[in-house]
Amino acid sequence: MSGPRVRYEKKEHVAYVTMDRPHVLNAMDRRMHEELAEIWDDVEADDDVRTAVLTGAGTRAFSVGQDLKERALLNEAGTEATTFGSRGQAGHPRLTDRFTLSKPVVARVHGYALGGGFELVLACDIVIASEEAVFGLPEVRLGLIPGAGGVFRLPRQLPQKVAMGLLLTGRRMDAATAFRYGLVNEVVPRDELDRCVAGWTDSLVRGAPLSMRAIKEAAMRSLDIPLEEAFATTYPWEERRRRSSDAIEGVRAFVEKRDPVWTGDGQLSHGPT
Repeated sequence: MSGPRVRYEKKEHVAYVTMDRPHVLNAMDRRMHEELAEIWDDVEADDDVRTAVLTGAGTRAFSVGQDLKERALLNEAGTEATTFGSRGQAGHPRLTDRFTLSKPVVARVHGYALGGGFELVLACDIVIASEEAVFGLPEVRLGLIPGAGGVFRLPRQLPQKVAMGLLLTGRRMDAATAFRYGLVNEVVPRDELDRCVAGWTDSLVRGAPLSMRAIKEAAMRSLDIPLEEAFATTYPWEERRRRSSDAIEGVRAFVEKRDPVWTGDGQLSHGPT
């Protein structure tokens, strides 16, 4: 099918990114990766966007990952097999190795999130799943590896034995199990999924944009370094936040008992008169 692989819209400081190939369970081909790369560039560059929601079209899947039919054609053409990361591939850097994306991304998951689809979920900051969501990394059964970060992120986000069991067998995990292990933030009935996601995005857009970017950067960059080193590290978004007018505005609004008016650009806002 021709036409865009991804739907992209922005509304009230939220970017909505929808993988739109429901006829193949939102499998990701090279063209989709290229479209997604442009979208993530725009999300990062547009200061009016404070958070993004990533989801899949249709009623059956978030995404089942790599388009294996396309991969088979590439193999027949002699294209070199992929390994870890997206360097040298369409859409680089993809969300899974776009380590400097400073805005929070919420995964809205219904149905299958398998292979690269699950790896996208692992790369998001907040995950909201329907009760019918199913997660798994089947690569070992296909002679492949979870090269978009699954090998690395799963043991960081789950107990090691649980993660290794999933990685080495390709077994699937239901939404209730994912929630029990803290892999998702909330699990809700399907008809409450959008309402739940909206509740999270409403909370996110109320926060100071520079504070969110500084917090995400510091939290993610410090995961694997000693605590003493984490305190001593310089974080560019934190340097920008602490010198911004928003750092003054938040405290002033609290004292004046009003809602803060964030600029996120260093311009001092005095709020409503």
